[in-house]
Amino acid sequence: MSARTLLVPLRERNFRQLVTGRTFADFGNAVAPLALAFAVVDLTGSAVDLGIVVGARSLANVLLLLFGGVLADRLPRSVILQGTELAATVTQALIAASVLCGFASIPLLVALSLVNGAVAAISLPAAAAITPQTVSAEQLGQANALVRLLSNAGRIGGAAIAGVIVAAVGSGWAVAANSALFLGAALAYRGIRLPRGTRVPGGNPLAELREGWREFTSRAWVWIVVLQFMVVNAVAFGALMVVGPLIADDSFGRAGWGFALAVQTAGSFAGGLLAAHWQPRHTLMFGVLLVALDSIPLFTLGWSPLLLPLLFAMFVSGLAVEQFAVAWDVSLQENVPEDKLARVYSYDMLGSFIALPLGEISAGPLVEHVGREATLIGGGVLVVLATALALCSRQVRGLARKVPEAQRPASAS
Repeated sequence: MSARTLLVPLRERNFRQLVTGRTFADFGNAVAPLALAFAVVDLTGSAVDLGIVVGARSLANVLLLLFGGVLADRLPRSVILQGTELAATVTQALIAASVLCGFASIPLLVALSLVNGAVAAISLPAAAAITPQTVSAEQLGQANALVRLLSNAGRIGGAAIAGVIVAAVGSGWAVAANSALFLGAALAYRGIRLPRGTRVPGGNPLAELREGWREFTSRAWVWIVVLQFMVVNAVAFGALMVVGPLIADDSFGRAGWGFALAVQTAGSFAGGLLAAHWQPRHTLMFGVLLVALDSIPLFTLGWSPLLLPLLFAMFVSGLAVEQFAVAWDVSLQENVPEDKLARVYSYDMLGSFIALPLGEISAGPLVEHVGREATLIGGGVLVVLATALALCSRQVRGLARKVPEAQRPASAS
């Protein structure tokens, strides 16, 4: 059977609406932090105020993420996505109006950031779990690869355009543009037409969370990989967000560091394209194995912080992690019951959300106590070790795609 093209899932109307909405939403989510940050800077110029406003959004994200999983397994996911994007539209419009009309204040921005973080937390599990409802089972691999490719494009474009708008016309208009992007996402999600499911609102949310936890813990391959990525995310984000910029300042410069991050994103694009055409039978095992390559940038920065080797390392890292991300989404969507999928995703996401600040906070003290090189090399060893331990699980190694052999691409193995 010949390999299917990446664009095949776009033949499905519901999937087209989904990727359009997610691309607009990711575009908007990339614009939001930069625009909001400069709005606070323009208002008070205080780093403390900026930290409070940004932290409010992150706090609401963590607190309500599990609740978002419960809602997404209770109610139609397309309706949740419409509602959350409309709420994001309104909050960003209020922020823009407060900045442009001169009544912005830190308490107001904190309150609106809390609402923004809450609606983002509610939308994330629904956005992740709705994909298998919009395409056939044999298209899941390509569909997830395409979703991630377009989402990455939205993030890159959003970050770039946000800077241009802020510089050209100010932070208020950048937030207003952000609001328009969220409105575009809501309109796209409105076009998703799915059969009415069996979910009935009601029931005890705590009981449903416990049910989701049982579903999460009943499959060893799920919680083992989440534990693996708690280590990988904490190490990688601590290194790239804290240690990397310090090394760049002392060696190849800030422009070189920005270029390295861009090359990592290019690797993600390549990884998404590869994942769309290479779908091995034991896709999760290969995805988990490739995560070990995320250690290469850490070893490179630790042993030889030169720009050219780092660019190669970052490209390989982006490619490898994107391969895993597609394999992970497909594995969850094929093996977790559809009515519990969002709750399992929410526990998965919570592990990542908790790991990121832990890694970023601990990186600085580690550098102070043991030095940059030891911190980076130790982090790389932890990534490899976490990957090796995850591969010790028979469930991780043995989980196989459920797509029939006749429907898999000829390139699969």
